[in-house]
Amino acid sequence: MTTTAPPWRARCRAGHRLPAAGEKADVRAPNVWTRGRVPAACAVLTAGLLTFHRAVPNSVGRLGSLLEAFLPWLGLMVVALFGLALLRRSVTVLAALLLPTAAWTHLLGGLLLPGVKPGTHDLVVVQHNVSDENPDPAGTALALIDADPDLIALQELVPPALPVYEKTLAPAYPYHAVRGTVGLWSKHPLTDARVLDVKPREVAGPWSRGLRAVVHTPHREIAAYVAHLPSVRVRASGLASAWRDESAGLLGEAIAVEKVKTVILLGDLNGTVDDRALAPLTSRMNVAERGFALSFPAAFPLARIDQVMARSAKVRHLRTLSATGSDHLPVAARITLH
Repeated sequence: MTTTAPPWRARCRAGHRLPAAGEKADVRAPNVWTRGRVPAACAVLTAGLLTFHRAVPNSVGRLGSLLEAFLPWLGLMVVALFGLALLRRSVTVLAALLLPTAAWTHLLGGLLLPGVKPGTHDLVVVQHNVSDENPDPAGTALALIDADPDLIALQELVPPALPVYEKTLAPAYPYHAVRGTVGLWSKHPLTDARVLDVKPREVAGPWSRGLRAVVHTPHREIAAYVAHLPSVRVRASGLASAWRDESAGLLGEAIAVEKVKTVILLGDLNGTVDDRALAPLTSRMNVAERGFALSFPAAFPLARIDQVMARSAKVRHLRTLSATGSDHLPVAARITLH
């Protein structure tokens, strides 16, 4: 005669404790499919933020722009949840992680691919906010020359340091234009250099942080725009970016009416290309196809706020250069003309 062991005895053999007196035995033990429901929900939420980041409202504290400024870092959540899934031995979490992994790869994975081979109509450009507190402007200029770009765009040029940049860059870059605190140095002739008005209405006093010039390359004429948009601040109430957003709109309007077909924008835009506030620019121009090039802060870069964009041209690859005396890292881009 055979008898079936009660459920509590089977659980005891499996390593579970015996139920206490008066306690009802629970035969529904967690398994690889049912454990980890909270981490699985976090994985789904992460996928939702990556896929529908535009749906996060900006009406309160500009949370949408704040999320978009650090969008690539959501990949760390995927890594953390993957480690937790292995620790918990949860198939549910592993399956849920397919969603944010696919979303991150679709949105940002292309930036990890190697750059394509240089073409015959390529330009190399460098963008750098040199910092108004840079202790070594000559060393900074020499570091940028080492990259051998066709164009160098600089922001935060202050009167004491400007003559140093002009003297150091002049032998390799005989053509340059400076308007206010921004400047452009070129191996090719420049014409029609003028101030670009991107000043927010509420800013009082002198404020010149935009420049437009025509670069006469061997291939064609290019309208080069150099800009330094207002800074943003992260506060307890959220992201303070009204001036930056207004300035981005003015810059986008200027590019929209630019008559020269090919346009290259170089600047410290104080925003990432995923930030919806830069839509007046990103909707009209191509952004980098390859390279993360996180540029700020230089000590531990968290975001790329130094940008290179192009119209009627492609920004094939973007990379950071070695640190200088600035709190930003220089970025170098290879641009292919159509």
